[in-house]
Amino acid sequence: MTIKNKNRFAFVIPVYNHAGTVARVVKQAQAFRFPVFVVDDGSTDNTYDQIKDIADITILRHEQNQGKGAAILTGFAAASSVADFAITIDADGQHYPEDARNLINAIPENSRPIVAGARVGMTGKNVPWTSSFGRKFSNFWVQTSGGPKISDSQSGFRIYPLPEALQLKTKARRFQFEVEILAHANRNGIPVIEAPIRVRYNPEGGRISHFRPFVDFCRNSSTFTRLIFRRIFFLK
Repeated sequence: MTIKNKNRFAFVIPVYNHAGTVARVVKQAQAFRFPVFVVDDGSTDNTYDQIKDIADITILRHEQNQGKGAAILTGFAAASSVADFAITIDADGQHYPEDARNLINAIPENSRPIVAGARVGMTGKNVPWTSSFGRKFSNFWVQTSGGPKISDSQSGFRIYPLPEALQLKTKARRFQFEVEILAHANRNGIPVIEAPIRVRYNPEGGRISHFRPFVDFCRNSSTFTRLIFRRIFFLK
């Protein structure tokens, strides 16, 4: 594994009811020998039982579900004491943890960007329409809201600089956090770049998505409306 980067990294893995996939994701992430923080966001299945005996990881638990953004921020706060960058990856098994190498190697020397994983292969028959349509919808409105022009604003596989990511004034605490933070980063001079990653959408692979098209479309719309309002009135 070749990584020519002297910064310290840690994995932050938010999880909610992904008992069937989370252990595999965690163990694959451990191959990098970085600290691994798993944030159990109030799971009601046996997610905790699947990870509680995995050695050399830190498990953080929310008593009740607070949302993906809240789980990521909990992980950032813990990881910031041991790492310069946090690598976030979804626990549902759609990503290949080894592709974190692509994200790390994309960081320019002496730069502290957000690196978003740009998913390739998003046109296969197993790709949900909500994922392909949602990405295009989100890309347009992220840029309109003052965020960067990127090809995959909804990817959960990213690298964030710490503690800078904690200092951005994000308000969303669910899925919308991941689009809102891009807008705030761009407005505050934090570069946002992309690197290619693979993705798997296998209906037999046990992947569970908690994305709810109508509810989350409404929440996204509310978030983008707020961001556009702040952009119009020159508010960060």
